[in-house]
Amino acid sequence: MQQQLHCDILIVGGGINGAGIARDAAGRGLSVVLCEKDDLASHTSSASTKLIHGGLRYLENYEFSLVRKALIEREILLRSAPHIMHPLRFIMPHDKGQRPAWMIRAGLFLYDHLAKRELLPGSHGIDLRQHSAGTPLKAEFSKGFAYSDGWVNDARLVVLNAIAAAENGAHILTRTECVAVTRHAADWQATLRKQDEEIQVNAKLLINAAGPWAASFLHDTVHGRAGKKLRLIKGSHIVVKKLFDHPYAYIFQHPDGRIVFAIPYEQDFTLIGTTDIDYHGDTDKVSIDAEEIDYLCELSNHYFKQMITPDDVVWSYSGVRPLVEDEADDDNEKASAVTRDYKLAFDTDAAPLLTIFGGKITTFRKLAEEAVDLVAPILGNQHGAWTADACLPGGDIFGPQVSNRAVLEFDDYVRELQLEYPWLPAALLERYARAYGTRIKLLLAGRSGMADMGEAVAPGLYAAEVQYLTQYEWATTTEDILWRRSKLGLHLAKTNESRRKLNHWLHDLEKQ
Repeated sequence: MQQQLHCDILIVGGGINGAGIARDAAGRGLSVVLCEKDDLASHTSSASTKLIHGGLRYLENYEFSLVRKALIEREILLRSAPHIMHPLRFIMPHDKGQRPAWMIRAGLFLYDHLAKRELLPGSHGIDLRQHSAGTPLKAEFSKGFAYSDGWVNDARLVVLNAIAAAENGAHILTRTECVAVTRHAADWQATLRKQDEEIQVNAKLLINAAGPWAASFLHDTVHGRAGKKLRLIKGSHIVVKKLFDHPYAYIFQHPDGRIVFAIPYEQDFTLIGTTDIDYHGDTDKVSIDAEEIDYLCELSNHYFKQMITPDDVVWSYSGVRPLVEDEADDDNEKASAVTRDYKLAFDTDAAPLLTIFGGKITTFRKLAEEAVDLVAPILGNQHGAWTADACLPGGDIFGPQVSNRAVLEFDDYVRELQLEYPWLPAALLERYARAYGTRIKLLLAGRSGMADMGEAVAPGLYAAEVQYLTQYEWATTTEDILWRRSKLGLHLAKTNESRRKLNHWLHDLEKQ
């Protein structure tokens, strides 16, 4: 029997914008169906630089309103999910011949004062000869600047928004493609396909949050005019064995004007990126190329004493950022200069259609709020915005209210958990705490020893966690678990034995 669903809003796209909108709308009492053709966060939203930041370099393009908006959101997000986000201190070595020191100081002053700051310390100059962050750098870099932003587990941020939406009644359908829509005067009829199963959805309103596919979905499926020009920009990152052993991240100025980050990653690694290249290929098959790897290695070698080559790259990833341009914009404009802000295109000529163009992970919550503010009145909903003061699932570390304390005292929370679960290895418990927050209690419910965790499916991955991820977080494949719900794939040996074992385990679980 063919499944039939009725809802207020059908959202196409399970990246950060789609999941954020689903959370906001469902929390206002609207009925929501979200479909994603692959896994949650399987494309752009898991291919970021893992930063919650204002965008220091956007100041050069005079995007003060975007920077201010992002700086405000930075602190809101840190408070909402202190388990998957944390403050991060950045070091900017001053490279003679590039941006002058006075310009950097002025930019950092603006960055400190464009929005209220409660959690993050301000910027200041540093002597790299006397600072631990100077040790891995070449001797020629003697002066620099320190400032603060935030780190985020981007893929988990998407999943948490989807969980919040589902807890408020939303239907989250992964590996389910919207293959056809018919627009009527008052509603939409959509056909979704999941493997061999078809699902019919009747929706009062359609939201196109397909990211890099937003324009093509409009053209090919909705058969409407895009209205905005999307410029697809590929950003690539490399991961190498760690190049430094301290908690600071670096922001480097490349001689070509690009900004590249080097960030401590997964305890044992350094993440380096990103590139900015116009992309015209298949959006389903985005990958780093040799030229990008060389570029990032050369930039790293310009600053760090420890040299790296492409052979040192243990993992890489690429994503396509859908940046919105006005029709009048110059196609020759540098990719790094194209705005990271978003546009909401609302079409009410028949059944309402909202298309999301552009955006960045830091401003997803505000984008979602504005999107639902726009459509809610048409659906007769007067609930009003609510997410600015709401914890994401697992973020209620010290109670249901968001607080600075949850950010600043997260290590204390981990120590409390160690007392509560003394039988868990400390490193494993900390990983659970930072991945799941208070949902660790759901993961560990009814378990009192390692024997209760079940089989070690892979090193550091037990059956209990796999069961949790498949039951509550829509994980169905090894890729979902090892590279999006976690980054355990980085820590596994090159052999595929663990992956094969996990794949067999998932297959058996599916048959149960």
